[in-house]
Amino acid sequence: MIRVEMLSTGEEVLHGQIVDSNAAWLASYLFDQGLPMTSRQTVGDSLEDLVAVMTERSHIADVLIVNGGLGPTSDDLSAQAVATACGVELIEDAGWIATMEAFFAERGKPMAASNRKQAQIPANAEILDNPVGTACGFTLGLNRCQLFFTPGVPSEFKVMVEQQIVPRLHRAYPGLEAPLCLRLTTFGRSESDLATQLEGLPLPEGVVMGYRSSSPIIELKLTGPRSQQALMHQAWERVREVAGESTIFEGFGGLPARLAERLLQQNLYLAIGEYFTGGLLNWRLQNAGVPLVGGELLAANTQDNSLSAQLARAQMLAERTGAQLALVTGGLDEDRLSLALHTPTGTRGMTIQYTVSRHSHELRQETIAMVAMDMLRRYLNGWPVVADYPWLTVLEKI
Repeated sequence: MIRVEMLSTGEEVLHGQIVDSNAAWLASYLFDQGLPMTSRQTVGDSLEDLVAVMTERSHIADVLIVNGGLGPTSDDLSAQAVATACGVELIEDAGWIATMEAFFAERGKPMAASNRKQAQIPANAEILDNPVGTACGFTLGLNRCQLFFTPGVPSEFKVMVEQQIVPRLHRAYPGLEAPLCLRLTTFGRSESDLATQLEGLPLPEGVVMGYRSSSPIIELKLTGPRSQQALMHQAWERVREVAGESTIFEGFGGLPARLAERLLQQNLYLAIGEYFTGGLLNWRLQNAGVPLVGGELLAANTQDNSLSAQLARAQMLAERTGAQLALVTGGLDEDRLSLALHTPTGTRGMTIQYTVSRHSHELRQETIAMVAMDMLRRYLNGWPVVADYPWLTVLEKI
């Protein structure tokens, strides 16, 4: 394994004023390319700090991808920092000046004098093309490390990684292959509950069992070399067994997309009535392409929140819209909430007690939306619509 690291730059990233989406994208993309990221750091717009970090990491990492700091303003310091670390001068690349002038000419604009700064690179660097912006990237060696410098604009950064950096790394390290990652996502079980049952699971050499909690879901995954594929699939059967009916999908994607696929395959249409979830359920399902034929959004504090009322609303909503299925979430009355699902075989529902006080209002809405989608998933699987959730008390069910 080679050691691949990332250095994000900029005060706005360091202080959390913007989300570093580039780092999340890069980690996922490199993993799929067989180049998993080893570590990541963030540094502000300080020349001294940038020089120190680049120098330090160049003695440890095989590859360091530096993101940001290639703009035309005085706080864009990445090129100056690495030139200082290497003990070389910045030089203006005439070829990139011509590229920038053509970029602005195609758009009917003159190139500002400040943009010339974006063509200044260390004397020992090689240009990396940027087909969608004005900031060229560049690469150079420092100590044991190959450094790659990339613009912070996500669209420019991604193109440069895909077209310029990863191909170079595959040529430099031809034996690398993407690891095998088996994953499934669960709902309704706690991380500790799942981990307790999977503790002691024998794993092949180099294979790691991982957990990712993103309330209200838990992801389980096995990651390891492809040479262990057969043994990994054997271990994976035990993971599937433990997850059981709480598995809402395997692989990548999300539950709404899986529901859309199932409903379209069976030519089923869905109507939605929402109270506590405030339109979140409709938004999630509509964005995933679920075939919706109508619905309603009402203020929770003006409704009868009993289970019998939600069962009746689900049935009336189906009749009014002509949908075979109707899913309703009631209002939260103190710590109680009722949900109902109307189907061609009858109307089912439950009243739950939601007593997790540390959950925010938004997380409660997310959780209830997931419970509603899980009811629909269970119906499509031919299972009882109402499930037992350890952290929710079912007070009544029909």
